Amino acid sequence: MMKICVEGRSYGPADIAHLRGRGAALEDLADFLEEWFSEGPTVQVQTSGSTGAPKVMRVEKARMEASARMTCSFLGLKAGDRALLCMPLKYIGAKMVVVRSIVWGLDLYCVSASSHPLRELGFAPDFLAMTPAQVYSSLESEDEAALLEATGHNIIGGGAIDARLGQRLRSFPNHVWSTYGMTETLSHIALRRLNGPDASDWYAPFAGVSLRLTEEGALAIHAPAVCADELVTNDIAELREDGRFRILGRRDNVINSGGVKIQIEAVEAQLLPVMPCAFQITAAPDEHYGEVVVMLVEGEERAEELAPLFSALHAYSRPKHIFYVPQLPRTGSGKPDRAAARVLAKTLIKEVHA
Repeated sequence: MMKICVEGRSYGPADIAHLRGRGAALEDLADFLEEWFSEGPTVQVQTSGSTGAPKVMRVEKARMEASARMTCSFLGLKAGDRALLCMPLKYIGAKMVVVRSIVWGLDLYCVSASSHPLRELGFAPDFLAMTPAQVYSSLESEDEAALLEATGHNIIGGGAIDARLGQRLRSFPNHVWSTYGMTETLSHIALRRLNGPDASDWYAPFAGVSLRLTEEGALAIHAPAVCADELVTNDIAELREDGRFRILGRRDNVINSGGVKIQIEAVEAQLLPVMPCAFQITAAPDEHYGEVVVMLVEGEERAEELAPLFSALHAYSRPKHIFYVPQLPRTGSGKPDRAAARVLAKTLIKEVHA
């Protein structure tokens, strides 16, 4: 399809210039539409960089269209439903919001990517894609929280949904989903419900997606409509006979401390309900144990307040070093930057022993 509806008006390749000069969000949309409406079969996307430097890659438009159809069909969206674009368009999650609007005939509204995308909106969209950080920030405002609750379908991706956020969303009246996917799968290939009686820790894969576990317990995805080859992920998963799965953590987020394997996400999940401030768990080299657990805490020192919180952790999982930093390492899309966190922890330990 060579048309898109933006705020009630239809735009084709010859109309893109009319989007320019109306703010940064529409300028970025115009740039993407020029590439999308071009004769080339691919568009450029960028990975989030959550486990290393961001990578630029080209993906097929036809596969993006297939992904868009899977999501819209699964959610039961209708032509004319209002969708909101509120994430940076260099990432696949944002690009797919636009492609869904083109393929399914959604009416697309654009706001600049920020922590409060609903602040100036004035209406609740029928379809919305956000990061967990955007959801957290929106819930801090009574007006924004009301719009969030009234949104028809809210898909949340680009980071883990922690227990605290999940509990806040559980009572929402409409549909709130956590997504599973990555740039290589052209956004998500599975969703799990976060609210209502169908809320679950288990993701349901889309039709046409098959899964298996490798010998290491990593999830392998076969989704020929969106990815030509089987994709072996870094995610350690549990897979049920009915095809549903849940993620336990990432292979590269395992700390091997004295032969005991510690999953970073599991430690963070235990501490999150009681921690009074933002933090990340990471690792640093150790002569005796090989690796030890390190905690990075955002803000001023509060050792006496934090020490009692570690008693519920296994001895090997308790942080051996705690460092207070002005800002936690995060990627451009807001995810924890695990690679940068390890580098920072190693540097800080060297400074202590210097």
